[in-house]
Amino acid sequence: MKIFGIDPGSERTGYGCIESSGGRYRVVICGILSAPPRATFPEKLLAIHRGLRALLARHEPECVAVENIFYSKNVRSALKLGHARGVALLAASESAIPVAEYSPAEIKRSVVGYGRAEKHQVQGMMKVLLGLETVPSPHDVADALAVALCHIHTCSNLVGRLTQPGPGRVVRSWRDFRP
Repeated sequence: MKIFGIDPGSERTGYGCIESSGGRYRVVICGILSAPPRATFPEKLLAIHRGLRALLARHEPECVAVENIFYSKNVRSALKLGHARGVALLAASESAIPVAEYSPAEIKRSVVGYGRAEKHQVQGMMKVLLGLETVPSPHDVADALAVALCHIHTCSNLVGRLTQPGPGRVVRSWRDFRP
């Protein structure tokens, strides 16, 4: 299974592609997409879109996992983040790749075990879980890898629960899944 994780941002969009075989993980590629500092906001969105389209075409993942919007006190920042997420979702849709979305708390809970983990904790766990020599940096890269790994963990748990739901319990889709 090859999953492409995206941590959207208008200044920097993190990406990471993980290949999973059994209980082993391999980082295929990871990095950030950004536009020149003086670029207009639409130019930044275009750079993110073009970059993601090229990466998705090159690596052909089975699924794209995207971090959902978190609640923010700064409305302007939240709107810009929403635009960047929209561009990421568009790139995946244009590439005909299924998309899964996870909240920051779900991602942190999946990879760190605590939904309110801090950035450095996520970075440290990515180093350990993926067998990396150094901590993925900047944090946008670690977050994108964490999104992809969260999807892999979720799919593994869901498949087990769908095939063996337990007595008296019917599970028809991911919406019925309760850990």
